Amino acid sequence: MSSDERFLSPVELSDDKGIVNLRPRSLAEFVGQSRTKQRLEIAIKAAKKRDEALDHVLLSGPPGLGKTTLANIVSNELGTNIHTTSGPVVEKQGDLAAILTSLERFDVLFIDEIHRLSKTVEEILYSAMEDFQLDILIGKGPSARSIRIDIVPFTLIGATTRSGFIGAPLRNRFGMVLEMDFYSNEELTRIIRRSSKLLEVTTDENACVLLAERSRGTPRIANRLLKRTRDLATVDGSGTITAETVDETMKMLGIDSHGLDSMDRKILETLVENYNGGPAGVKALAASLGIEPETISEVYEPFLLQAGFLVRTSRGRMSTDKTYGYLGKSRKSSTRPLW
Repeated sequence: MSSDERFLSPVELSDDKGIVNLRPRSLAEFVGQSRTKQRLEIAIKAAKKRDEALDHVLLSGPPGLGKTTLANIVSNELGTNIHTTSGPVVEKQGDLAAILTSLERFDVLFIDEIHRLSKTVEEILYSAMEDFQLDILIGKGPSARSIRIDIVPFTLIGATTRSGFIGAPLRNRFGMVLEMDFYSNEELTRIIRRSSKLLEVTTDENACVLLAERSRGTPRIANRLLKRTRDLATVDGSGTITAETVDETMKMLGIDSHGLDSMDRKILETLVENYNGGPAGVKALAASLGIEPETISEVYEPFLLQAGFLVRTSRGRMSTDKTYGYLGKSRKSSTRPLW
């Protein structure tokens, strides 16, 4: 893990690669997201019975919740190949056309960060998704002409952390739009138990619960924390992850019992001390902290909002009573919450 990577970041870090693959390979193994799984299971069975391509699927939600994992599971359940790319990688119409013409019947095309596709590239998808045809422009100037090429039926699975950035024309062509939710502590505990078995490490029940409580509702973070506690259990010679192992590891990582790290605390303290609890605009808050506004809204805010430490109002971000209790401070009488 490089020095500028945040341990509790929900996005994939360099430290996550090259280690035992903990991702489930079937819907039966996948923990959580019950409504999403149910809809996918029914749709997959129906598509296979009718010998048709599965409807196109849009998966949206914060990073680390399993969008890529679900895309691979759908491909496994369908018994087809999966072709993976991402929005920023597909720069030209020709890039996407080359991918689409290489697909085999009923294959899955997974586009991560689909909201970052350029408009010109996105337009090729319209006829490809609806009619399984490609409209390609040949030549330039007055001699340019458009030709239509048939492609095999396929399933597009798009993943996005910013569904609001996807235009209506593209969004409306997805047969299923599925929102991914943060995981409960109970679900994360089950994930940690499963990962412990795959990592061949003994983890007692109390340790699983403590790890789940610090995982910020995100399986990727849960597995990352499990691996670090496994390191400590290996070094101290016990080989077993206990509650004491978890506590010691969290102290070293600077993660408290709420799953917050030093930057989370700094955000909350700045909002309370500098802005009297808010409201404060995200740009003003970012300037006070010396970080980019997008970093606050995309990296730090989702969990702080979900955990009830922050609320968004039309006038900006505001701290809650939970924040004051967490920081051990009293709300000033002049501060009136807007919710």
